[in-house]
Amino acid sequence: MTESFQPKESGLPDSVGPATLPELEAMAEAKKLYLQKVTWVHHWTHGLFSFRIERPRSLRFRSGEFLMIGLKDGDRPLLRAYSIASPSWEEHLEFFSVKVREGPLTSRLQHLQVGDYIFLSKKPVGTLIIDALKPGKRLFMVATGTGLAPFLSVLRDPETHEKFEEIIITHTVREEEELAYHEFLDTEIHDDEIFGELLKDRFTYYPTVTKGEFRTKGRITNRIRSGNFAEDIDLIDNRFNHETDRVMVCGSMAFNKEMATMLAEHGLIEGHNNDPGTFVLERAFVG
Repeated sequence: MTESFQPKESGLPDSVGPATLPELEAMAEAKKLYLQKVTWVHHWTHGLFSFRIERPRSLRFRSGEFLMIGLKDGDRPLLRAYSIASPSWEEHLEFFSVKVREGPLTSRLQHLQVGDYIFLSKKPVGTLIIDALKPGKRLFMVATGTGLAPFLSVLRDPETHEKFEEIIITHTVREEEELAYHEFLDTEIHDDEIFGELLKDRFTYYPTVTKGEFRTKGRITNRIRSGNFAEDIDLIDNRFNHETDRVMVCGSMAFNKEMATMLAEHGLIEGHNNDPGTFVLERAFVG
């Protein structure tokens, strides 16, 4: 019996139709893409979910990079950029996504089930990598929403711990229920037999929520400007130290630009893969 794939409750026109596995394999080969099986799906809220796929044996990437992933859309693949949430040594690939009802891809991607197949590009790229930063003492990874994904990868890369004495991840969302990976970052990673010891007294997880009551309420940019963030994690003079602090930023276009402006005011310089600096942001998602 021929194995088949069809997005569940897809919002795309019926004319797209199901595709057999041989058809998907032929499309992947023609477009020079991988075709990988979904192995795990987890829905955090009505608007957020994560999933894992088998990792191609030939795929190599640096923690913090992203790939194009997608589904069949008529006679072609529909692809979008997704940061890899799993570290470079992990045997699977994990992704963290929003659900957008009218989104061309996410309207279908959110209905993935174990055993389904997705397309995957073969060339990982991105600037949220340790190599794009000059040596420093403290690494700040500042995220909003699904921008947390690349930092879940960087956090679990041994190179990160070799190059930095202290690591801080901030994650800003609208409502508390949107703090995906909260238990992992707050508790579970400290119990890990490898990273628990590496992160002991060196890792700070700093979630903030903009709506409702929460112990650290408000946008991270506002908390930085007000001095609340500095007080909570011991920043000197409410500013990042351009000599010792290194910062990675991943969020919406507006957020990334706001953070870039603030960091420049603090004396930090944007870095790139071929020209390391004191902060980096993912330009592929900025426009």
